[in-house]
Amino acid sequence: MALNTTETMRKFLLIAVLFLLNSSSIAQVPCLLPIDTVETANGTMLIYPNRTWAFLGEDEFDGVMNDAIHEMVSSDSTYGFKTKWDHNSTITCTTNEVNEIEDTLWLCVLDTAHMGFAIPFKGRMTSKYGYRRGRNHNGVDIDLETGDTIYAAFDGKVRYSQFHHKGFGNLIIIRHYNGLETYYGHASKLLAAPNQEVKAGDPIALGGNTGRSTGSHLHFEVRFYDNPINPELIFDFKQEDVKDNLLVHRGIFRPGSSATVYHSGSYDKSSSSHKIRSGDTLGKIARMYGTSVSSLCRLNGMKETDILHIGQVLRVR
Repeated sequence: MALNTTETMRKFLLIAVLFLLNSSSIAQVPCLLPIDTVETANGTMLIYPNRTWAFLGEDEFDGVMNDAIHEMVSSDSTYGFKTKWDHNSTITCTTNEVNEIEDTLWLCVLDTAHMGFAIPFKGRMTSKYGYRRGRNHNGVDIDLETGDTIYAAFDGKVRYSQFHHKGFGNLIIIRHYNGLETYYGHASKLLAAPNQEVKAGDPIALGGNTGRSTGSHLHFEVRFYDNPINPELIFDFKQEDVKDNLLVHRGIFRPGSSATVYHSGSYDKSSSSHKIRSGDTLGKIARMYGTSVSSLCRLNGMKETDILHIGQVLRVR
C-alpha cells in the first residue's frame, strides 16, 4: 500500500510546530513531544510516547471554568485560592487552605446553562466518605463489574486521564462549570482524553480494579479547588438525584483537608528551617514564619504543587 505522503507531511509539520511553540499549554508534559496525531469528531488528538493522549486545546486556557466563582475565591483574602490546568498532577495547588475560609460561598451545582447531571454508576455503595481504617477516605466507593460503563457527573472538561501510580489506578478527573472537580478511579479503560469537552451522562471510562484496589469498584470524589468534600452533600445516590446548590464553608471539608492549627510554642519562629509534620502546607508554613510561598519555593528549589513529606526539612530563611 502506497504511503499517503501528504498526510504524513501534515502530521510531521504539526508536531514540529508544537515543538517550536513550546510555550503552548496544550501538551503540558515537560520534555514530552507527541509522536502522532489522530483526527476525531472531537478534534485533533495528540498521541504521546508514554501512552497518554490529549486533545489540541486552547493555547492559553487557564483552567477557569466558572469566572464568577474563581474571581471570588482568588481575590477574596479569606480564600486566596489558586488553580492550574495540569494534565499530569491530581492536585494542582497545595496552598488552598480550607481552614482559612471565614465566609460561606453559595455554589450553584446546576444552572440554566448546565442543567444536566448523572450518577456516575448506579450501583451499591460499599464505602462512604470519611475516616476508614485510620485513614481519610476522600470519596465514596460504588460496586460494579469490570467493564461496566462510568458516566460524567456534570458538563465539563477532562483535565486528567491516565494511570495514577499512587493508588487511583486508571483515573479521570473532570473540571466542571459549577466550580467543582470530580474524580473517577480504578477504571479498566479510559474513554476520554485531556482537553475533551464532555456532557453529563457521557461515557468516560469502564469500571475496573486498577491501582490500590481489592475488587472491582468505582472510587468517586468531589473536590473544590483540590479539597475533597463528601459527595453525598451533592448526590442522592439512592434516589439518583442531585441538589441544586451547595453552601461552601470550612465545615464541609474533611479533617486534614488543609493545615491543622498550631498552638503557641509548638515551633520556633526564629528558626531557619522547619520539619514537615502531619497537616503542613506551604501556605501554613509561610504564615508561621512570616514569609511567602514563593520565597519558600525559591529557597528550596520547589514548586507550589510539590507534595510535602512528613520529616522533610525546608529552609524558611
